[in-house]
Amino acid sequence: MTQRLKLFYGLLGAVIGLCIGTFLKNFSTMETLSRCDTISLPTIQSRSPLEIINLTAEETPSNSQRTLVFVGVMTSKDFLESRAKAVYNTWGKLVPGRIAFFSSEGSSGDDLPVVALNGVDDRYPPQKKSFMMLHYMYEHFIDKFEWFLRADDDVFIKPDKLEKFLRRVDSTKAQFIGQAGRGNNEEFGLLSLEFDENFCMGGPGIIMSRQTLKRVAPHIPTCLKNLYSTHEDVEIGRCVQKFAGIPCTWNYEMQSIFHHNSSGNRAFSGNLKKKEVHSAITLHPIKRSPLMHRMYAYYLGLTAQELRQQSLYLHRDIAQMISLLQIPKTHKMLARGVPLFPDNDRDSFNFIDDHDILGNFPNLNRYMPDDLSDLKEWDFLAKSIYSASHLNPKRKMESSLREGLDDVIREIMENINTYSRQRGRVIEYRELLYGYSRVNSMHGHDLILDLLLVYKKYRGKKMTVPVRKHLYVQRSFTETRIREITNNDELPNKGLVQSNLAFNRFTDKMKSLFNDGFNDFYTAGKPRESNSNTFDDKIIFILPLSGRYEIFLRFLKNFEDVALRTNENAELLISLFINSTDHRISSVFQIIDHLNKKYQRHAVRTIKLYGEFSRGVAIDKAIQSSHIKDEDIIFLIDVDILFQTLTLKRIRQNTIRNQQIYLPIVFSEYNPELVNSHVGNIPYTTSSSSSLPSESRSFLSDYNKMSMNYEYYVNSSTLINNESGYFREFGYGIASIYKCDIMNSKINGFVTDIKGWGLEDVKFLEKILTASHQLQNQLLLSIADGVEINQNASSSNNLDVFRSPDPSLVHIYHPIVCDKNLEKNQYKMCLGTKSNTLGNFRLLKEKYFLKRDFMQLVNKVKEVVVN
Repeated sequence: MTQRLKLFYGLLGAVIGLCIGTFLKNFSTMETLSRCDTISLPTIQSRSPLEIINLTAEETPSNSQRTLVFVGVMTSKDFLESRAKAVYNTWGKLVPGRIAFFSSEGSSGDDLPVVALNGVDDRYPPQKKSFMMLHYMYEHFIDKFEWFLRADDDVFIKPDKLEKFLRRVDSTKAQFIGQAGRGNNEEFGLLSLEFDENFCMGGPGIIMSRQTLKRVAPHIPTCLKNLYSTHEDVEIGRCVQKFAGIPCTWNYEMQSIFHHNSSGNRAFSGNLKKKEVHSAITLHPIKRSPLMHRMYAYYLGLTAQELRQQSLYLHRDIAQMISLLQIPKTHKMLARGVPLFPDNDRDSFNFIDDHDILGNFPNLNRYMPDDLSDLKEWDFLAKSIYSASHLNPKRKMESSLREGLDDVIREIMENINTYSRQRGRVIEYRELLYGYSRVNSMHGHDLILDLLLVYKKYRGKKMTVPVRKHLYVQRSFTETRIREITNNDELPNKGLVQSNLAFNRFTDKMKSLFNDGFNDFYTAGKPRESNSNTFDDKIIFILPLSGRYEIFLRFLKNFEDVALRTNENAELLISLFINSTDHRISSVFQIIDHLNKKYQRHAVRTIKLYGEFSRGVAIDKAIQSSHIKDEDIIFLIDVDILFQTLTLKRIRQNTIRNQQIYLPIVFSEYNPELVNSHVGNIPYTTSSSSSLPSESRSFLSDYNKMSMNYEYYVNSSTLINNESGYFREFGYGIASIYKCDIMNSKINGFVTDIKGWGLEDVKFLEKILTASHQLQNQLLLSIADGVEINQNASSSNNLDVFRSPDPSLVHIYHPIVCDKNLEKNQYKMCLGTKSNTLGNFRLLKEKYFLKRDFMQLVNKVKEVVVN
């Protein structure tokens, strides 16, 4: 009997312990269960559920286009003013339905449709919040929408793609759509999932049809009572599997449609021109609101591109119908008073653009030249770009063209592979072998591309085969649209959305063009801030000099006439390399002393340097000297350059402290002996045997007698033209920058490691662009990491480069001698510059190629090469 009692009490104790343990384990779940009955009761919010999402009681899927999907965004009190507001101000307002933000009890948002869930807090994991959100949707909106989407506040959704996707799926059936998951490697087998079970990952978003939510929502208390993991998306998937009888979609494409980036906080903080960004419906995660606005700006750009393409399709339909219906162009009206053809009333709201141009179908022969001069030449694309119409016939491919080619190839490959995976194959892009490119201003951009591709077949008989594909691509232009924004508050945060910054600069340039006339077009740089600098900041001309004293006299006379006589706030700092055997140095210093005494200020200073001439060293020594203050503008110039008063105005307007440097594009003269007309009446000397007078009086006398008609030189319309010279767009040696900017930690002075002719200006520009690019990347990564950004400190190192042709800066021709001992790149650049100064293409053709004896010599050379 005693043994039986002991056994009985032992079993009783085990049962009681098991009950107590079970109670403690499910205490929170039972607490949730006890509140489920009160969910339908009025909450503490004053607005009704329909008022929160701005939905009328009469609206249903059968009579409204804005009831396709209800998007429930899970958030918390801490993120209502950041993530939630960023979602609502970007893609949230474009949802083809309604959106609401579900947060903990007591949450509120003045401008947001916030639902504060009773008895729910912001503890993680948000299992209770997630299930209560689904129950709220079921209680109040189950008959108002076809689809229900559960989303996080760090996901970006493309509303137009979402609508197109959902309207293709039968919403009357039970659907559970998302990216299928089974847990990571560490959790595999620990989530209590059967071998054929899965769940929809919550990050990229979960979509349920109305039928699925109807089956699941009544059993939410049971699902909450039986939790097997800490992951709310796993438990939702388990609940749907049990009570709706369907798993998450297993389709392979779902991982690209509902895209999850595994980079964590830094996801989507880099380049956005990627396949997944273009093709996906949802992008996750975007942890910071600035990155959400950046993604939204990029999305709007893609949307605008698609709308313009649709506009072209419509114009082509109109043009085709006009042709088929044989409507004469004399009939100005098509229907209901809408003008069909262009007329003088271009300001009409209903004006339809010229469909004769916009409605042209893709065709390499749609532009037919009337004569040889109208023929559009092709540029050859390979590792470099070869162009017969460019000043630099062989050059590195510009970033704009490279980016455009990448966009074209990416879109083409996406179109090719649209249905490839369903057929068990894929085609991958390897490289561009060669191509041809031309631009017609009336029609668009034509491309002929030869691509190396790889064909991969992974179903049936597997194979991998390299193939070549010729592509004929036309990128048509649409009509020009100019939009002026007067209220800056309409734009998003200008420090975060780079596309809006670029638009602001373009608008300011256009304003400057129309307000100030043609001459001030060259000064239409970035808008100046009142506290950045004034229009009277001192300009320090830095002139590296070694010998060439005759040319220096011309430059000095130019500086006196433009800067000293007009009492401009400008000084000249000469970095003079001295040769001990040169006795003309004393005469140079005498004229400098004469000018300083004449104008009663130290307007011309010198820094003495010794050794082998280096332009980079000369500039860097001058920059770091005490003659220049941080608030002074540094203007790097060569002794062969002539300038005028307008140059000083453009330097001050286009050089902005902590924001922008100015690289004017200088007009460079051709060889006057070939052009047969040396324009202007500026003295030109090339003789190296001439010397400065040894006597001070005769030197000053000759200097004062120099006559230079600068007004005629600059204003003469016969001087700045294609016959006399060209704008040297590939030269960067003439530059304007504040000393505080060039001496910041990112740039830290000029480039000093280049010896001999050229290349130091290219290295200097690369240094500035690299520093700016690194700062932009650092800014985005700092935003992604949640680091507090000091906008003033970050912008102080971010220098934009503004370039513009400046006819007030003229490089006078002089013979160029290229030292064969130069480095390879320097020697090639020297030869290229030398060849460019010979004359334009038409002149060279007339002087050489049309001569019979020259062509006979060319033919003889060909015969020798062939034989």
